[in-house]
Amino acid sequence: MKALLILGLLLFSVAVQGKKFERCELARTLKRFGLDGYKGVGLADWICLTYGESRYNTRVTNYNPGSKSTDYGLFQINSKWWCNDGKTPKAVNGCGVSCSALLKDDITEAVACAKKIVSRQGIAAWVAWKNKCRNQDLRSYVKDCGV
Repeated sequence: MKALLILGLLLFSVAVQGKKFERCELARTLKRFGLDGYKGVGLADWICLTYGESRYNTRVTNYNPGSKSTDYGLFQINSKWWCNDGKTPKAVNGCGVSCSALLKDDITEAVACAKKIVSRQGIAAWVAWKNKCRNQDLRSYVKDCGV
């Protein structure tokens, strides 16, 4: 019985953690989704951005008390402007997506929303990109990834 309980806890913790991409795995994945060069944004910028925002983890959420909103997933997409979590006051839902969809291991909807954001506001919409990636040499983010 104790072994089953431990196994159950281990499986639960894996499910809660979500997918944490390896750097090169994510670089190849984002390239397949067409982000390399999308709206003039290089692949290394996307990898730097997602590292700064979520450490490549699809299940990360961060609550913002000032705006009473939450950032969701790999790209840390905000519930005030881009997705619907059912609890953020005066939310706009610019991507027309549920915030929970941005936490999935399948990042199709998260990438589509990120494309919409960068199309409307540019890569500087992300604070992590402005603070950690802008005007930096980002080659190391895609080095040895074959992309």
